[in-house]
Amino acid sequence: MNVFIIGATSGIGHELWKYYVAKGARVAVIGRRKTGIDSMVSEEPENTIGLACDISNIEAFNEAFDMVMKGFTTIDLIIVCAGIGDLNPELDVRTELSTVRVNVEGWTNCVDRAYNLFSSQQYGHLVVITSIGGLQPTPIAPSYSASKAYQINYTKALQRKVKGTAIMVTEIRPGLVDTRMAKGEGLFWVMPLNKVVRTIIKAIGKKRSRLIIDGRWRLINFLLKHTM
Repeated sequence: MNVFIIGATSGIGHELWKYYVAKGARVAVIGRRKTGIDSMVSEEPENTIGLACDISNIEAFNEAFDMVMKGFTTIDLIIVCAGIGDLNPELDVRTELSTVRVNVEGWTNCVDRAYNLFSSQQYGHLVVITSIGGLQPTPIAPSYSASKAYQINYTKALQRKVKGTAIMVTEIRPGLVDTRMAKGEGLFWVMPLNKVVRTIIKAIGKKRSRLIIDGRWRLINFLLKHTM
């Protein structure tokens, strides 16, 4: 099995890499931090292809994607975990635009490259990590919540596009997870990373179209969806 994880040097992506290499899969990983990528390759050299790349650099990502394809030829599973989210109550425009470049422009390029690859292969499984934050405008992080709303709707469009084909698109929509992305004071219902990853792995294996993690956040998701 050939797996490609985009955004793998920390958090959910890193834990998924650990799982798939332990299962004997060949895993290509991309992340912004070269030291993290180098460490992963040195830890599992036989099963890991690692490339340092920021997805907001479209040209660099496309080159990295092509290099992965030269190593794998075909890919069975692509997981897009890459993203950023900063609290920005002062609306510093540089922060807002940086989030848009990563979570909208770079992210779109990633999922479109994945879709086009799977379309040419005529099979494949694309998994994207969005956020419950995409359902609720967040005044202290407006570009983050808006970009996640974009990802949720873009993913729904792709799911309609692949209907009736051998391509599967799964949206993973977590609440707050105990990673570096969980920022701010007074956070509640922050979920343990290992529990979240186990749930994601099960959803991928079952090829679910959508997973909202966990039950409490599913309730919040329902309320937001029907009251906004």
